[in-house]
Amino acid sequence: MAGTGASGRDKWETATRLKAALGGENGAAAAGELRALLERVLAPAAGSGGGEAAGEALEWCRCLLSGGEPWDGFVQAVRAYDPATLCGLVWTANFVAYRCRTCGISPCMSLCAECFHQGEHAGHDYNMFRSQAGGACDCGDSNVMREAGFCKRHRIKSNSNVPCVPKDLLMMSELVLPQFIFSLIQHLREGYNEPALDLPSEKDLHKILQVLEPHVSFLEDLTKMGGAMRSVLTQVLTSQQFYKDLSSGVGENACAKKSHEKYLIALKGSGLAFPEDKLACGMEEQGAGTSTLAVQGLAGATATSGQGDSSDEEDQDGSQGVGKRKRVKLSSTTKDQSIMDVLKHKCFLEELLFWTIKYEFPQKMVTFLLNMLPDQDYKVAFTKTFVQHYAFIMKTLKKSHESDTMSNRIVHISVQLFSNEELARQVTEECQLLDIMVTVLLYMMESCLIKSELQDEENSLHVVVNCGEALLKNNTYWPLVSDFINILSHQSVAKKFLEDHGLLVTWMNFVSFFQGMNLNKRELNEHVEFESQTYYAAFAAELEACAQPMWGLLSHCKVRETQEYTRNVVRYCLEALQDWFDAINFVDEPAPNQVTFHLPLHRYFAMFLSKAVKCQELDLDTILPDQEMLMKLMIHPLQIQASLSEIHSNMWVRNGLQIKGQAMTYVQSHFCNSMIDPDIYLLQVCASRLDPDYFISSVFERFKVVDLLTMASQHQNTVLDSEHERSMLEGALTFLVLLLSLRLHLGMTDDEILRAEMVAQLCMNDRTHSSLLDLISLEKNPNPKSGIIPGSLSFESVLSAVADFKAPVFEPGGSMQQGMYTPKAEVWDKEFDPVMVILRTVYRRDVQSAMDRYTAFLKQSGKFPGNPWPPYKKRTPLHPSYKGLVKLLHCKTLHIVLFTLLYKILMDHQNLSEHVLCMVLYLIELGLENSPERESDEEVVRCGQERCHDSWFPGSNLVSNMRHFINYVRVRVPETAPEVKKEPPASTSSDGLASSQSSRRKSLQRENSGTAQVFSLVAERRKKFQEIINRNTSEANQVVRPKASMKWSAPGATPQLTTAILEVKESMLSLLIKLHHKLSGKQNSYYPPWLDDVDVLIHPEIPRYSHGDGMTAVERILLKAAVQSRLNKRIIEEICRKVTPPVPPKKISSAEKKTLDKEERRQKARERQQKLLAEFASRQKSFMETAMDVVLGQCRNSTEPKKLPTTEEEQIYPWDTCAALHDVRLTTLQRYFKDSSCLQAVSIGWEGGVYVQTCGHTLHIDCHKSYMESLRNDQVLQGFSVDKGEFTCPLCRQFANSVLPCYPGNNVERSLWQSHSNKCMRDLVQEVEDLQEQLGTFPSETNLSKEMESVMKDIKSTTQKKYTDYSKSPGSPDNDFLFMYSVARTNLELELVHRGGNLCSGGASTAGKRSCLNQLFHVLAMHMRLYSIDSAYNPWRKLTQTMQDKNSELISEELPEVPVLYRDVSSLLLIQILTMPQPLHKEHFTCIVKVLFTLLYTQALAALSVKCSAEDRMAWKESGALKKNTCNGEKSWEVLLGHVVSELSKGKIYEERETEELTFLTLVTAYSEFSNYFLPLITSLLQHHLFGGDLPSCQEDEEFTVLASCLGLLPSFQSSDEFTSASCLDWPVPAFDMISQWCSELASFADRHPDQVKALLIQEPKWDLPRLLQLPENYNTIFQYYHRKTCTVCTKVPKDPAVCLVCGTFVCLKGLCCKQQSYCECVLHSQNCGAGTGIFLLINASVIIIIRGHRFCLWGSVYLDAHGEEDRDLRRGKPLYICKERYKVLEQQWVSHTFDHINKRWGPHYNGL
Repeated sequence: MAGTGASGRDKWETATRLKAALGGENGAAAAGELRALLERVLAPAAGSGGGEAAGEALEWCRCLLSGGEPWDGFVQAVRAYDPATLCGLVWTANFVAYRCRTCGISPCMSLCAECFHQGEHAGHDYNMFRSQAGGACDCGDSNVMREAGFCKRHRIKSNSNVPCVPKDLLMMSELVLPQFIFSLIQHLREGYNEPALDLPSEKDLHKILQVLEPHVSFLEDLTKMGGAMRSVLTQVLTSQQFYKDLSSGVGENACAKKSHEKYLIALKGSGLAFPEDKLACGMEEQGAGTSTLAVQGLAGATATSGQGDSSDEEDQDGSQGVGKRKRVKLSSTTKDQSIMDVLKHKCFLEELLFWTIKYEFPQKMVTFLLNMLPDQDYKVAFTKTFVQHYAFIMKTLKKSHESDTMSNRIVHISVQLFSNEELARQVTEECQLLDIMVTVLLYMMESCLIKSELQDEENSLHVVVNCGEALLKNNTYWPLVSDFINILSHQSVAKKFLEDHGLLVTWMNFVSFFQGMNLNKRELNEHVEFESQTYYAAFAAELEACAQPMWGLLSHCKVRETQEYTRNVVRYCLEALQDWFDAINFVDEPAPNQVTFHLPLHRYFAMFLSKAVKCQELDLDTILPDQEMLMKLMIHPLQIQASLSEIHSNMWVRNGLQIKGQAMTYVQSHFCNSMIDPDIYLLQVCASRLDPDYFISSVFERFKVVDLLTMASQHQNTVLDSEHERSMLEGALTFLVLLLSLRLHLGMTDDEILRAEMVAQLCMNDRTHSSLLDLISLEKNPNPKSGIIPGSLSFESVLSAVADFKAPVFEPGGSMQQGMYTPKAEVWDKEFDPVMVILRTVYRRDVQSAMDRYTAFLKQSGKFPGNPWPPYKKRTPLHPSYKGLVKLLHCKTLHIVLFTLLYKILMDHQNLSEHVLCMVLYLIELGLENSPERESDEEVVRCGQERCHDSWFPGSNLVSNMRHFINYVRVRVPETAPEVKKEPPASTSSDGLASSQSSRRKSLQRENSGTAQVFSLVAERRKKFQEIINRNTSEANQVVRPKASMKWSAPGATPQLTTAILEVKESMLSLLIKLHHKLSGKQNSYYPPWLDDVDVLIHPEIPRYSHGDGMTAVERILLKAAVQSRLNKRIIEEICRKVTPPVPPKKISSAEKKTLDKEERRQKARERQQKLLAEFASRQKSFMETAMDVVLGQCRNSTEPKKLPTTEEEQIYPWDTCAALHDVRLTTLQRYFKDSSCLQAVSIGWEGGVYVQTCGHTLHIDCHKSYMESLRNDQVLQGFSVDKGEFTCPLCRQFANSVLPCYPGNNVERSLWQSHSNKCMRDLVQEVEDLQEQLGTFPSETNLSKEMESVMKDIKSTTQKKYTDYSKSPGSPDNDFLFMYSVARTNLELELVHRGGNLCSGGASTAGKRSCLNQLFHVLAMHMRLYSIDSAYNPWRKLTQTMQDKNSELISEELPEVPVLYRDVSSLLLIQILTMPQPLHKEHFTCIVKVLFTLLYTQALAALSVKCSAEDRMAWKESGALKKNTCNGEKSWEVLLGHVVSELSKGKIYEERETEELTFLTLVTAYSEFSNYFLPLITSLLQHHLFGGDLPSCQEDEEFTVLASCLGLLPSFQSSDEFTSASCLDWPVPAFDMISQWCSELASFADRHPDQVKALLIQEPKWDLPRLLQLPENYNTIFQYYHRKTCTVCTKVPKDPAVCLVCGTFVCLKGLCCKQQSYCECVLHSQNCGAGTGIFLLINASVIIIIRGHRFCLWGSVYLDAHGEEDRDLRRGKPLYICKERYKVLEQQWVSHTFDHINKRWGPHYNGL
């Protein structure tokens, strides 16, 4: 038999022979031989020899598996038997997958891109996402998704039509694979060394894994062969027999023995016992083998297991007791213990998973294990194995250094297993899944417990998790919690959990670890040294570990039948709470200056109560605890509300910013549902069941404002500094308003809640659709990671009901808005609810913002002009269970508080604000709206007004108490108070009691005087508490007046107090009416409305009262009081009849004075500014900003716009652009003609010219210099570099990099321009020539000339070198000459582009505004005149004189000049004009234009003659000859064409092969095209800029005519219908001589280079305007093609792919692979493609990025979703569609070079993009 090192051939032979033998008689012998062979080949020793040996072993396996057949053939054969209907594609992190909520059953459902696109999901609610942890495709799995969503491939195959697998096909596999897998396990055993103390060194593990890489990949390939092979693998992995035979370590194989020992050591090291050992030492006494607790470092482990290796993990405070106490509770059952310690492996799969965990989930292994999942048997077996190893996973996870990666891999596996309800149910029943999970979580948290310091620090027995520990800080627990949440989402599993009392007890135990964690203690002296940031860990832990499972459970308690579950939860929750109160030694007072935001037990209790009433029709009182418990329950949530107010009042400022962070997180949209809402609901429940006076006084005491509630004008507050008093009082009242008006859990339906939430969010700000979804936290779905949104159908309908969609707007100069939703008018009118807004705002400014928007709405709609108060909104009725809440509004305590506050506000006491009054009125109105019953008149008679003054109010009904007059009040005041003075204070009417007049002091009474009986608030509250605790229930409901005086101020702090009596003589009604007068600033301003119109009382809901300020609120309240009781109505009328004392005139407050001053100052500033601007305008020096840029080069000559390629076939090739053509032309000319004349025959700058534009502001040269200095010293600048001469215009902040001098004396030119000349053409031609001959002398060194030089330098320096040097001898003056007139050309051309390609249709007006051509021409002309043109070469001569034929004397070696007919006319025009002395005379300008037009015309004729066929040419020649001598011959195009033809025929020009034939007909059309008005266009623009005339406007088709006459080419008398372009010709010398001379040049050239003649004659006259590439409608088209496209350099898929929108090139953003000399690819491309400007679309972010030179900016996205929003970084993954308007704006900014001016956020890119 062949040895290990056998050649390939031998292997195949051996394999074929063995296969045959196995099928024959002596199969057993063959099997033995095979086994021996495999043992040798696969032995770990052989395999670990590195790559070759491993390769060899795998090669053997391939041969044996296929039985000697070729491997590919075998693979195909096996694939044919694939019955699998599941896709099951496994992916790793960062893979792009899809999730369709319409088709998903489980929220975690996901599809690979291929299945998604092949399925039908149009119109579904789907999104694309980047996988966080990896996943697998669920297509074809009907447990997880609906079948309608399956793709075409997985819909068809059903098991019926797949043939059976022939036995011999997989026969070898069944024999080879067990040994292969065993060898893999042996490798893993060998490689693992149990570390002494430390973790196995990462390196070793990685090494083993690398060696095994090919083995695992091989297994992965096998799984991909389909169902037939997978079932073989499943059989091998799950068979217990195979495992026993091979790995039990019994047997003679030494190697196997050794590996088995290693395995046992590894098990022990993991703190796991092999069951046999366990039995040996008896289950009860834990032997040394079971060192779980030690390894876990849990304090209080049994003595036997206290090994040394756990010392580092000992509990921090070393309090063994704590651990013991808890531990006893846990390990009482052996069941729990065994969950944690026992593992028995019975098959390969189990041990394989064990090692996978041990090696911390290597990606390859995970992928292999998941690839097997489509096999159903495997799926069940694997899930059970996974559950069995759950505790071990938790231990490994806790120790891991790479817990993040590991967490992701765990979830990658578990989400595939637990999302399937059927499977989860099966495992729950068979493997105690729930017990295992809860126990494992409990154990996990136990490792980081500390003693709680809440309440009673010394004696507290409560333990909480320590939020500073890595376990919580790094969120290490989330994989386990997320699994738990995932299985609770299945109803069958959740029901088991809710029925199992033991589990509930354990779970409440777990929750109580979080109760009171992260305790904050208020710093009173100095600022805390170190601000801990643990708070976020605490909030995340409560949300994920407590709240999410709670929402999961609640989602199954929706119907009556589930009442039992709620009772269970509430019962165990209350038990846990009682334990907690006992543990922290809580009696009735919370410890001062402490707050924890974490009360998960309270919140469980609250949310289950709410569900019970709302969905299960349970009677609330049957599940509520007794009064004493309710009193305890309300304390901590109330403490949180008071602390929020303290934090916002800056009382916790010494605790640092983090405490503010906590207060915000508590109400933030993702947390509020699980935090503040349950807390407020719980307080509402307590308030509805407890004594109202007790509750109200508790609130004011908690908020520390009891001392403020006195009628005295001065008071001492022992617990609060006076600067905090006002905001704390506002806080207390706002809290009461919230408590009494919120109905979130008290009777609102889900849709009403959703609507209220939405209105509140929209009122604060307009919102985008996605931010609304994010902010509105509906009942959170159980699995936070899955991103499913419940109820999105009702979401859309409610949204359309309350909001209008504002489509995205694009002001080209401003920012681009996204699509927003804004509240409808009727929502502002009827539904704006300030209470809800206050509840939902994280920042106080949002409340203000909502009020500002409300004010604006009222002003706009004309409902109310002034500053309105928050409107009062009617509430939905209370659910009957909570009717008790109304008692709060009708209790004496509240009425006394309200009365006192109204009085204090009227008397202008300190520390009160409009907000306080607003809340007081709100509470009164709530009371009137919710009054218990209409009172009868008899009662009214009884309560006459002659009541003694010692009691405040007779009853508890607000309606009657409002009219009750209070005459005298006795109070305790400090001796310094004004009330103690002998003379009466001005504000009260004096009578007999004046001497002792004083104001009444209520609450916190230091002694009980008769007046204040009810009002020692605190005493009152304590008393109640005592009674309830003594179960003295009979009296608990009566108001008990305390007998003893309770002094409870800090000793020594009590000031000297004296008792005084104050005459008040007011009722609430009279106070309200006086307040109305005070607010209006007028006497007797209130007049009862019903006196004029009795209907008011019948229909009190009057719109005019619904919006307004304080006065409106008072009127509304008085009206309601009158409606509710006739007596009130009468009293109001009486009060109004009495004359009220005069109200002091309103002083102008300092604030108002300030605003008045401000207005005046503004007015003056405006006037000054206007003066300045007028001055500026009359000065001369101007700022002009040059910005180097190119666009023209991108003109293409096809009118069809190019598309962005999205498939391999479409590609863009850049050779049809204008720039490319011009380059070719120049190089051709340079080959055949003299360099210097070549450089005058063309223009450059097509690909990288300089465009100069300005903002049009001017300033002095010196000012500019000093401005630049100041910028240099100011270091804070961003976005531009001053060293490169960049700056922003000081007036309009526009970006600039140079200044252009304004040429003085604009006015002279105009007159020159107007004068009409009558000189004849010939004289003018001569004058022009003479003027050009004068050499320009550089003007003497003036400031102006210096500036001109520096501008020229700037212009050159912005251009990259390669765009300026075109001559063959670098640096020759011709080069500069060419460069300068090309700058002029570029700027004219670009202006044409901006005007949309023609002049007359009005084009873009902005182009004119930014243009500064006039100034630019002066600069260029001055420089051009420094170069004299040798008179012999001056093109002007050639154009205007016939010369002797110089060809005869031509010296042969020098290249000839460029023939006139090859020269670029526009370039010649600019050269002529720029070399004339400035300013230019109009007549000379016209003369030049006329001469050049003759040249252009002849060029056109010559080009035409070349294009047509030989016969046509003959015809033209003859017809021209006939007409030649007519009078108008020189102006007839036929004649001229004929002449050209005859002249050109002399050379070899027409001899070439046939060109494409043009028939005569097309000739005429070609001809009409060819009134090529490029020259007139450019010239008109020139004329407009140099001489300032207006551009004519007309239709496009007559553009040529109009422009020609404007330029003076056309005699104006000619009518346009007989017009031909020939009539514009005006020849300086006889036409035929001129033409003959020009043609002869060509003829002589043709003799030497016949092939080039035509090419150079025919120019492409028309270019399309520059465009960006056209983008596809749907972003997915781009994304799918480019996000997997590989980089051309390194052939990997780039991390950040981008594509250039100008030319379609695919580039790597920041890719190091494509870096060249420290420039990354995008920067390089921007230089090559756009001379420094690049526009790139980032594929993975859908955002466009602009590169300009050394800076870049994020421009925004041109793809928006259905709601008009961008999706940067594709985070939401919704389908995106092109927004044409945005793309147009982008293109406009590119073409007009305004990126610099419009986009504000630029930053340097340091060539790193």
